[in-house]
Amino acid sequence: MESIKITTPFSEADARKLKAGDTALITGVIYTARDAAHKRLVELLDKGEPLPIDVKDAFIYYVGPTPPKPGQAIGSAGPTTSYRMDAYAPRLLDLGLRGMIGKGKRSQDVINSMKKNGSVYFGAIGGGAALIAKRIVSAEVVCYEDLGSEAIRRLEVKDFPVTVIIDAEGNNLYEIGVSEYLMAKADGKLG
Repeated sequence: MESIKITTPFSEADARKLKAGDTALITGVIYTARDAAHKRLVELLDKGEPLPIDVKDAFIYYVGPTPPKPGQAIGSAGPTTSYRMDAYAPRLLDLGLRGMIGKGKRSQDVINSMKKNGSVYFGAIGGGAALIAKRIVSAEVVCYEDLGSEAIRRLEVKDFPVTVIIDAEGNNLYEIGVSEYLMAKADGKLG
């Protein structure tokens, strides 16, 4: 199966075309943010203040990269466990956040918000942090520098590999995969 080419910014209409299990290559700008940065973003929203980044039709990658080696844009950049952002994600999805990139399961509240807003949850390759870093062309801290590796960064990526885990209709690859495995096992198709 050939990977779908995605460029950012990414529209709701395009997000709704993706299906759980699709593989994609992202090119363009994505932002990094983990739980400490998400907490600050939601605190700004609670105060009625603007966000330091425009999340509309954007992707946020849940990562805390290591410092870059000389000549590199970024250090190791593997995904962080996504459920840590679940308390904050629906607020950002309501503002038009189009995609989240991480690893692991998401809460039903996040999935419901994704369906309502036409957003997608992508999985990045856990354990492939050094390989992922090679797809990051540039990295620049845009806010919350005091958070160190958890600062929000603007990344330029080229052919950044992801898999659609949960699509905009709520179809979940983790559930689909288990179901298909159990059916194949019951049918004797597995050794």
